[in-house]
Amino acid sequence: MDIFITYPVLAAVVALVLGLLAGRRSSRPLALAAVLWLLYAGYETLMHFRVLCPEGCNIRVDLLLITPLLLAVTLYGLYRAVRGPKKS
Repeated sequence: MDIFITYPVLAAVVALVLGLLAGRRSSRPLALAAVLWLLYAGYETLMHFRVLCPEGCNIRVDLLLITPLLLAVTLYGLYRAVRGPKKS
C-alpha cells in the first residue's frame, strides 16, 4: 500500500479498473469496491498535499483500518464477480 501513499493517482486507476469490471459483470460488490478506492484516492491525495495533516503525519494509524477494509471489499467484489450472482 506504500505505493498508493507515494502516488495517490494509482488508487484512482484501481478504482477505474474495478469500475469497468463492475460494469461488465454487473457486480454491486465490485462497484462498491471501486467507490471505496476512489474515496481512498481522494483521501490519500489530501494527505499527500498536507491538507488533512499540515505538519506531516509520521505515524499513519488510519491505514490499519483502511488497508484491511479496502482489501477485504475488493477481494469479496472480485470473488462475487467471478462466481456470479447468488442463486435463490
